[in-house]
Amino acid sequence: MARTYFGTDGIRGRANAGTLTAATAMKVGQAAGKHFLRGDHKHRVVIGKDTRLSGYMMETALVAGFTSVGMDVIMTGPLPTPAVALLTREMRADIGVMISASHNRFADNGIKLFGPDGFKLSDEDEEAIEAEMGREQELAQAEKIGRARRIDDARGRYIHAVKQSLPVDVRLDGLKIVIDCAHGAAYNVTPTAIWELGANVVAMGVHPNGLNINDGVGSTDLGAIKARVVSEKANIGIALDGDADRLIVIDEKGQEVDGDQIMALIGSTMAEQGLLKGCGVVATVMSNLGLERFLAARGIDLVRAKVGDRYVLEKMKAGGYNVGGEQSGHMILLDHATTGDGTIAALQVLAALVRSGKPASELLHLFDPVPQLLKNVRYENGDPLAAPDVQAVIREAEAHLAGTGRLVIRKSGTEPLIRVMAEGDDADEVERVVDAICDAVEKAA
Repeated sequence: MARTYFGTDGIRGRANAGTLTAATAMKVGQAAGKHFLRGDHKHRVVIGKDTRLSGYMMETALVAGFTSVGMDVIMTGPLPTPAVALLTREMRADIGVMISASHNRFADNGIKLFGPDGFKLSDEDEEAIEAEMGREQELAQAEKIGRARRIDDARGRYIHAVKQSLPVDVRLDGLKIVIDCAHGAAYNVTPTAIWELGANVVAMGVHPNGLNINDGVGSTDLGAIKARVVSEKANIGIALDGDADRLIVIDEKGQEVDGDQIMALIGSTMAEQGLLKGCGVVATVMSNLGLERFLAARGIDLVRAKVGDRYVLEKMKAGGYNVGGEQSGHMILLDHATTGDGTIAALQVLAALVRSGKPASELLHLFDPVPQLLKNVRYENGDPLAAPDVQAVIREAEAHLAGTGRLVIRKSGTEPLIRVMAEGDDADEVERVVDAICDAVEKAA
């Protein structure tokens, strides 16, 4: 069915405008509540959020929606997305909700939903909820309206769980680590957890005011942390996004280490330890060909999924894999979490750093990426990719790259953009291919 609300990662958009209003949030609460009112037990939902100003409005509206159909609500306050997934499962809740627009700036917001197992909802569940949103909901009788309460120890529970993911023989004593929390959901928990494990923590992006999330800080704006790592003479830098489900690492020289390099490190390290399940790592179609070649040389398969951490997770569950992620920094380690968790992934990187005794710049750059170029083309309506001229240019590009590279063209799930990515051993050829396709799409659009 055509979707009005849900995209590749829940519902996302400009807060208090368009579809993402308080009225929409209340509808989501009622519809999702109705969908998960199963069995005769007392039903419960866990709601967390990041630090953006509109989170208060969205939280209140969701509480009204869930309680109006008879669900009790537990509110955690600002907490990373993976923490909400964890608490949903631990507290035997029927559903979990994270209010966040991830790496977007404060004016946007979103709603991510988790099932009782702590995993993001399937397409089928989202479609069922969207269908329910178009119906008038039967409200609970007065004596069966749900209750709402806020819990104070959610951060402590998550910090404890995160620390359990670090091998017991590893200590972080002596490491100086810059941690950039993007003024987002992890502003308290990640610096605290890593400090408790012995590190000397230099925290930045830890003063949220509702408007500064992802503003000049975080995993999508690395200039500040690169400079800070070098000026502090730190061993390594950890950059999270607004809801802390993705990770980018900075080595001691101020160089970026993206999700592909992190997957290469974690996947190969776990394979050496006999801990890698399925003898493979799951990534997306956007991950660099260099990663695929690096893993293949070590007898490890690279399994590709559609873009979006939920699709990576689906492949992981279907194939029995325990390591997956995205080039953008989503890292899913199913031995420790049910969704992407930047802090847990960071601890695996830190464990490898301690055990190796090598500087981060030597440890973390495991392969030379194949030249890769990604460009976005904005369009207003219609389907430019279906135009005959665009199709002809795409076929020609595929012929040019055959055997030496890859071409990936897709529509964004959250914005009216067409993303054109090509990679191959010849950088000039890659650029020509991408520019030719973008030109054709622009004309068609």
